Amino acid sequence: MKKILFFLFIGYSLNLFCQERLNLNHLASKYTLSSLEGFKKLLSIPNDANDKIGIQKNIEWTEKEFGKRGFTVSKIMTKGAPLLLAKRDFTSKGKTVLIYLQMDGQPVDPSKWDQKNPYSPVLKKKNSSGDWETINWEKIYEYNDDWRIFARSSSDAKGPVSMFIAAIDAIDENGITPNFNIKVILDFEEEMGSPNLPDAVKKNGELLTSDVLIILDGPRHRLNKPTLTFGARGIATIQLTTYGPIVPQHSGHFGNYVPNPALRLSKILASMKDENGKVTIEGYYDGIEITPDVKKILESTPHNEEELLDLFQVAGFDKVKNTYQEAIQYPSLNIRGMGSGWINKEVRTIIPSWARAEIDVRLVKESDPKRLLSLIKKHIEGLGYLVLDREPNKKERLENKKIATFTSKVSYQSFRTSLKNEYSIWLRNAIKRGFGEDPILIRMSGGSIPISPFVNTLNIPAITVPTVNRDNNQHSPNENIRLGNYREGVKTILSILSEKL
Repeated sequence: MKKILFFLFIGYSLNLFCQERLNLNHLASKYTLSSLEGFKKLLSIPNDANDKIGIQKNIEWTEKEFGKRGFTVSKIMTKGAPLLLAKRDFTSKGKTVLIYLQMDGQPVDPSKWDQKNPYSPVLKKKNSSGDWETINWEKIYEYNDDWRIFARSSSDAKGPVSMFIAAIDAIDENGITPNFNIKVILDFEEEMGSPNLPDAVKKNGELLTSDVLIILDGPRHRLNKPTLTFGARGIATIQLTTYGPIVPQHSGHFGNYVPNPALRLSKILASMKDENGKVTIEGYYDGIEITPDVKKILESTPHNEEELLDLFQVAGFDKVKNTYQEAIQYPSLNIRGMGSGWINKEVRTIIPSWARAEIDVRLVKESDPKRLLSLIKKHIEGLGYLVLDREPNKKERLENKKIATFTSKVSYQSFRTSLKNEYSIWLRNAIKRGFGEDPILIRMSGGSIPISPFVNTLNIPAITVPTVNRDNNQHSPNENIRLGNYREGVKTILSILSEKL
C-alpha cells in the first residue's frame, strides 16, 4: 500500500511539474506578443550614453513604465546620468532580490547598418539565400522564433529590460506573487564603463541593501540553451606611447638614421607574449590555481573548438591553457588598438613622430589590478625605457634614447560566486523547473560588467542570467535579437519570479 501511495505521489508531482511548465510556456508566449509593441517604442528612443537628451528620454520612459507597474522609482544622483532604483515589496518577511538592468547603448554609425535608422526597429528573416530580408512589422504577431528584430540595444541590453517588464505583467495579471521583494537598479552609463557606479553604491549602501544580485545581461552559451554565469572578469586599461622625431620626417632622407617609434612600440608589445599567446611578464599569472573541483566545473561547460575555428576563420587559438574555459580564468593582456602615422589612402613616406597602443587587461579575482599594471610598467622599464605618465619634455628627449608614456586606469575588479551558494541553487532550480533541464553553468565569463561595486560594497553574491542570442552583433552594426530568445527570456524571468526563495 505504501509503495502504491509513493508512486501515486510521484506521479502527481511529475504531472504538477509538467503542468506548471506548460503554464509558463503559455504565459511566456502570451506576454511576449503583448510586449512587442512596447519593446519597439523603447528601441526607438536613442540611448547613446554621450547623448544627454536621449538618455533623459530613456530615464523618463523607465520612470513611467516601472511606476505604472507598482514600483516606487527614485533617482540616485551621480556626477553623470543618475541611476534609477525601482522597488516593489511582495512580502513583509521575505528576502530581497536586486536586479541589474542596463539602459544605454553603444554609439551608432548609420552608414554601416543595413537599415536607414539604427533606432528604428526592423523585423527580418533569412531568405533561401541565407540573407536577411525585411518583413512588414505587422507580421510580428505571427512571428517565427528565428525571426529577428534589428536595432541598437535590441540585445545589449533593452531586450532584457522589456523581457523583465513582460514577466512582471504576467505575474500581476495571473495571480503569481513572488515570496521575495524586488529592487531594480537601472544603469544609463554602462557602455561608458559605469564610471559613477562605485561611488553611488558606496554612498547608497543602505538603500540598495539586498540578499542577492541578479544581472540580466549578456548572451547565452553558444548552444543557445538556458545559461547561468557565476562571475566575470574585471577590466583595466593602458595607453602606451613611444616617441621618435619631434615631427614626422621624410623616410628617404632619414630612414636608417632617425629611430622609428612604431618599430620600438611593436618590439615592446612583442616582448610581452610568447608564440602561444602566454604573457611572459614574470609573476603575471601568480596566485591562480585550477583545482580538480574547478576543472570539473570548467569541463562540464560545452565547447566546440572546431565550430569556433570556422566561425573566426583562424587556423588555431592561443594556448594560455588547454581549453577556452580554463584560459579565461587567467588575466589577459590584449592590444585593442594601435596607431602611428597614416595608412590606406592617406599613407605617406615618413618616419612617424609617435606610436600608440591601447591595451586592455581583463582581471580575475585572484590578481590585484594595481600589481598587474605595475608588473607591465616594470617590464617596459626593464627594456631600457624611461617610463613617464605624461609626454616627455625636450630635456628628457635629448637625454634618453628610449621613452614611453604609460597611463592606466582600473575600471572595476572581477567577481565570482560559488556554484554551491544557496542563491545559485535557487536559480538552477528555477531554470530546471521552467525548461525541464539543468542550465549550462559557466564559472566565469571572459567579458566584464561593472558589478563588483555591488558585490564588494554590499557584500552580496551576484549571478548573471543571460538570455539573448550570442550572434546578436552587440556593439556592432546590425545588432539584433532573435525572437525565440526574447520569448525564452520572458519565460526565464517568469520561472525565477515564481520560484520560492
